[in-house]
Amino acid sequence: MNNWAIQPSHLLRIIAILSALVFSAFILLILGASPLDAFALILSGAFGSSTKLAYVMTAWVPVLFCSAGLLVTFAAGLWNIGIEGQIIMGALFATGLMQTLQDSLQPAVVLVLAALAGLMGGACWGMLAGALRLYGNVNEIFGGLGLNFIAGSLTVYLVLGPWKRPGIGSTSGTQPFPSSLWLPAFKGFQVSPIEVLLGLMAMALVGWALRGTHFGLQLKAIGKNLRAAFLKGIPVQQHMLSAFGLCGALAGLAGWVLVVGTSARHNLFPLISSGYGFLAILVVLLANLSAFWSVPLSFFFAAISMGSLQLALQRQLDSSLGGVIQGMLVLSILVTKGLQSRLLSRRGK
Repeated sequence: MNNWAIQPSHLLRIIAILSALVFSAFILLILGASPLDAFALILSGAFGSSTKLAYVMTAWVPVLFCSAGLLVTFAAGLWNIGIEGQIIMGALFATGLMQTLQDSLQPAVVLVLAALAGLMGGACWGMLAGALRLYGNVNEIFGGLGLNFIAGSLTVYLVLGPWKRPGIGSTSGTQPFPSSLWLPAFKGFQVSPIEVLLGLMAMALVGWALRGTHFGLQLKAIGKNLRAAFLKGIPVQQHMLSAFGLCGALAGLAGWVLVVGTSARHNLFPLISSGYGFLAILVVLLANLSAFWSVPLSFFFAAISMGSLQLALQRQLDSSLGGVIQGMLVLSILVTKGLQSRLLSRRGK
């Protein structure tokens, strides 16, 4: 009986995926493009060569870090929309430290200190969003969006002002760092195993913490029913602030990777976050807050993001169509989950 009970949910997910593909194909037809050709281009753009696969993995790692962080805040019932700003502040703090110490310390030491600086920058920005929520009565969605804007504006100021390239005043970014301050990679495969391992370790640690620690169980209790958790004696405000800080710290590490990763531009530039934080929100929602499923789903979304660039290069279609496909998929899954919940509630009656 249990096996038969699981099948309807699997069927609904299959229907959701097929619906997303059908709607995406319909949009492509409206634009005068062949859906099969477009999907083939996305696949070849993501997996057509080892170089393309490496670029997918460089997008996958920051999404991994952000997804791991968002699992913490979602567990506490918090919508950390400010994760984009936390990525930026991590990159900003890492850049500032590297510019200050690159000539006085060994490269390996500078990279480690830059990672800690990125972690601290993201954590501070995340806790600021939490403080606005807890002590300023500012909804975390609105507070996060405002902090995203401030972080982006601060980056533009630094790139055009104090950190501008010598003799150049443009938004192309700060002076690139030397190759000694890049994460090491295998020859011919431009992605560092260090960043991949760190991303996977972050996801594994978060999954373990949420399932196997007292802190994780208390976070989930807060997310389920904040008032009941408070009445049970759980330090609600402290845990919510910690959730924002942990999420920000992991987003800050994503910012560090975007500066020092092998295939990165190796400098600070406006829009360095590249929407990875928002993409991670879709991943976590689609994974139903599961750390295990967040790993393949984040890779899948990264593949669509990088593969869809071929639509612009070879068919003069907007590469944002990849985002349309991602959004359609998430929307279809959420709709089918809503329908499933309604059916179950009717059966319960």
